[in-house]
Amino acid sequence: MPRFVLDSDEVAALKKLTGEIAAKYSSAEDPEFLLEASVWAQEMPRRLRAALNDFRLTEPASACFVLSGYPVDDEKIGRTPEHWDLTAAQRAPTLEEEILLILAGSLLGDCIGWRTQQAGRIVHDVMPVKGMEQEQIGIGSEQTIWWHTEDAFHPLHGDYLAMMFLRNPDRVPTTFASLEGLELDPEDWRTLFEPHYVIKPDNSHRPENASETDEHGDEHLYDTIRKMLTEPEKIPILSGDPSSPYIRIDPYFMDPVTDNPRAQKAFEALVQALDARIADLVLMPGEICFVDNRKAVHGRRAFKARYDGRDRWFKRMSITRDLRKSRTSRTDAASRVIL
Repeated sequence: MPRFVLDSDEVAALKKLTGEIAAKYSSAEDPEFLLEASVWAQEMPRRLRAALNDFRLTEPASACFVLSGYPVDDEKIGRTPEHWDLTAAQRAPTLEEEILLILAGSLLGDCIGWRTQQAGRIVHDVMPVKGMEQEQIGIGSEQTIWWHTEDAFHPLHGDYLAMMFLRNPDRVPTTFASLEGLELDPEDWRTLFEPHYVIKPDNSHRPENASETDEHGDEHLYDTIRKMLTEPEKIPILSGDPSSPYIRIDPYFMDPVTDNPRAQKAFEALVQALDARIADLVLMPGEICFVDNRKAVHGRRAFKARYDGRDRWFKRMSITRDLRKSRTSRTDAASRVIL
C-alpha cells in the first residue's frame, strides 16, 4: 500500500498549526472550528495538500491514501479508554490529533457525524470495550469485522472513511480491498447495477449501542433506523461508470435475494471475488488512512483485547464530498451531523 511520508519540516509545520488551533478551541467538535476547518487546512504543507487533492480528483486504483510520519506522544495521550463515551476533558490529551484528522479530512470534503452513532460526534474513538467482544462492531474484538463499505445501509454514507491510529501494539490488521479491476462474468456485473439488494443498519447505529443519554434523550431519534430495519429499500450494489464503478455493500447485514436467483448468483460471485482480494493493512501510531468509501471495502481481523490501558485505539471519521445532499437531514446548513 503506497504511503505518503511526512518530512521533518512538514511535521514541524503541522505541529505548529495544530497547536495554534488547540490554543483557540478546547474541542475539535466546536462548531466554529468545524466551519473554519477547510480554511485552516489550506495552511497545511503544500506537498500534502497536493497529494490529497490528487487522491480526491483522480480516484486512483489503490482507493486508499496512507499518511505516515506524524509522531504520537504515547505518554501524553494517556491510557486507551475503556469506552468511547468520553467527556471533553477526557478527550483533551488527543485534541491535536483530532484537529489534524479533521484538517486533513477537510482537504477531501466535509467531515460529518451521525446522530445515531457515538452521540453525534464528528470524530469517533474506537477501542475494544468489555462485554462487546463477540459483537460485529468496531468496539468489539474477538469477532472478525466483515469487510464492507462504511454506513452502506444509508443513502447519505460518506465518500471517505478516515482512521488515525494512536496505538496498535499487537499490530492488528485492518483488512482492505479495492474494487478497481475486479473481474466478474459480464452478466453478473450488469446485474449488480440493478436494485435487487437490501442493506440493513449495522450495529453501531442501533439504539442498544447508544450512550444512555442518546437512548433516552429523544424517543424518535431511532425511528429512521427502525424503519430501515423493517422496511429496507432495494438498491443496486454497483453504480456509476461500469468500467470503474462505485460500490455499496455490507454482506454481514444483507439478506439473501430470494426472489431473483440471477441477482443472488451475482452477489455471491462479487463476495467471492472480493474475499480472494482482501489483504491486511497494519496501521501504526500517527498514521492516517483515508479509504475511498465508494471504491473499496475494509474490515478488521479478530484479536484478543488486553484491557490494560494499552489496547488498539484509533480515531475514526466520515467525509462527504457533497454536504448539500444531506441538507434535509441536518438541523441547519452549518451542522455537520446527520439525523
